[in-house]
Amino acid sequence: MASSKEYLDFILEQLSELESISYRAMMGEYILYYGGKIVGGIYDDRFLVKVTKSSQEMMPDAELELPYEGAKEMLLVDDVENKEFLRELLEAMYPELPLPKKKK
Repeated sequence: MASSKEYLDFILEQLSELESISYRAMMGEYILYYGGKIVGGIYDDRFLVKVTKSSQEMMPDAELELPYEGAKEMLLVDDVENKEFLRELLEAMYPELPLPKKKK
């Protein structure tokens, strides 16, 4: 099941307090970037973020879910209504995320 543009727009609005939020559509889903780094994405109308020390500490009870078959598990963000929490989560995760790979 592909994600809806409406859910993407909702999550982008929830993240609107952060600068440098962008996304890229890929196979009916959306990869989310913060400051040029991949933080997670929208998969089957679920907001999933990468597993980092900060994301695990801030969401200790979050479920690990697969964004798609064959992918690494990611954390399901339940509290998508809380803009301040989402801002704090992404800001905490940012230093722990790898830099984007250089294209050849």
